[in-house]
Amino acid sequence: MSDTKRVGKSFNDAKKVAIMIHGRGASAESIISLKDYLNLEDFVILAPQAPNNTWYPYSFMAPDQSNEPSLTQAIQIIDELVKEAKENGFASNQIYFIGFSQGACLSLEYAARNASNYGGVIAFTGGLIGEGLDTEKYSGKFLSTPIFIGSSHKDMHVPLTRIQDSAEVFELMGAATKTLIFQDTNHTIREEEIDWVNSNILKK
Repeated sequence: MSDTKRVGKSFNDAKKVAIMIHGRGASAESIISLKDYLNLEDFVILAPQAPNNTWYPYSFMAPDQSNEPSLTQAIQIIDELVKEAKENGFASNQIYFIGFSQGACLSLEYAARNASNYGGVIAFTGGLIGEGLDTEKYSGKFLSTPIFIGSSHKDMHVPLTRIQDSAEVFELMGAATKTLIFQDTNHTIREEEIDWVNSNILKK
């Protein structure tokens, strides 16, 4: 099982839960550092640590079986944190997912497989996982959950076409989807993305 870093408010004092998912080669601490920029003051923050710093071994668009069993195990880790939040009295609409890169892909994939009226899904450079998009894997309705995907128009890891196709899937499942695509080629999180998310999803 993964180790999970827990910061911010306690379950008893928090109003919301943020599950923050780091990227390939990174750490729980690295994604937690985003809390200095995002409006997470009222949140309990749960940041799982991937085994060997990687959620799954190959590209998120590699043939599906090549990323198993790691991908299934990663989905289970996220699911256990969602269950923990619910056991502590939080409803789906008080649970938020925030991920970067590989963690953004995992956030989107978990949400699509377990759609509900979440507080929000915030994906800094990510798309749904798989060699192709198999919508039979996805179930539930988002009931206007806000879903954000921000990225470069030419990211080195995440093709724009996959972002667009993913956004379309989320729209069809009832999400309020927003994509912000930037004309640089940087694999990063931009100030404009932070500002949009704070103003529209993590409103104080």
